[in-house]
Amino acid sequence: MQLRCVIVDDDENFLDVVRPSLEQGGVIVAGIANSGIAAVQRVAALRPDIVLVDIRLGGESGFDVARDLAASGHAGRLIMISSHAEGDYADLIAEAPVAGFLPKTELSAVAIRRLLGMA
Repeated sequence: MQLRCVIVDDDENFLDVVRPSLEQGGVIVAGIANSGIAAVQRVAALRPDIVLVDIRLGGESGFDVARDLAASGHAGRLIMISSHAEGDYADLIAEAPVAGFLPKTELSAVAIRRLLGMA
């Protein structure tokens, strides 16, 4: 089963690497957003199955973006991602309206499916 996702991240280098990797594994990157406002707009327009949200999004908090997406009703399944360790944000991740967390170094179609209980 293919999944469609929107990636909310402002790191162009990361996006250049992760997009082909995810698509090779069957996760179609339907859109990319680099800010909270763009994320809400893209998710509303594209209605992806999952949304990958970077914890540190420029001057914005990915947790605020996740809450905005959840409140908009268009979020699908939210997954927080970061280059930082999960332990650095464990309390915030536990309180956020998200399915879970994946480190950027481990982000893959298989890891997404496993986190969502689809593997």
